[in-house]
Amino acid sequence: MRFCLFFDRCLIPFAGFRLFRAGRSYAMGTEDEIVTIVDEYNNVVGALPRKEMRANRLLHRATYVTVFNPREELYVQKRTPTKDVFPGYYDVAAGGVVLEGETYEQGAMRELFEELGICGVSLRRLFDFHYEDQYIRVWGAAFSCVYDGEMVLQKDEVESGAFLNIEEVLRLTESESFTPDGLYVLRRYLNDVGKVHY
Repeated sequence: MRFCLFFDRCLIPFAGFRLFRAGRSYAMGTEDEIVTIVDEYNNVVGALPRKEMRANRLLHRATYVTVFNPREELYVQKRTPTKDVFPGYYDVAAGGVVLEGETYEQGAMRELFEELGICGVSLRRLFDFHYEDQYIRVWGAAFSCVYDGEMVLQKDEVESGAFLNIEEVLRLTESESFTPDGLYVLRRYLNDVGKVHY
């Protein structure tokens, strides 16, 4: 089932059952979200609740959106200590799991709005990738956007955040814990592009 939700002048494509708005969520919790499960070739093979996907470390789809401002600074967020994976870590990308019935683009727009209150921006699709570590297994899609407005943080997911220049971000990674999949996206982006382009 697909919906388009209209909040604060933003039309957000949405697939699934959990209604959301920046700053709060309604209906079911994130552990009950129905997540797109894929095979090693990124073919959809099913959909399961997030808690089951996490418990069995199943391969799933996820989105990663790097948010830059016009000064080429990157938005870095600190995850809340209640997140189901990498709690309390810093993250260089907004994003999350792709829900059943969503495209990567729809998931990226939904997560960008849900986590940071950003809507009405153009997303640039950067690359798709496979990432695996001891905690997660994903087929990810990386995007970037430019935004210089007000952030409305989703209190259950994002503790705080700030725009930092890339050099500051890279220095911070030497002393603080960052999500490893997010760092993979940033490093590949910088390596592929050579500098910030959006």
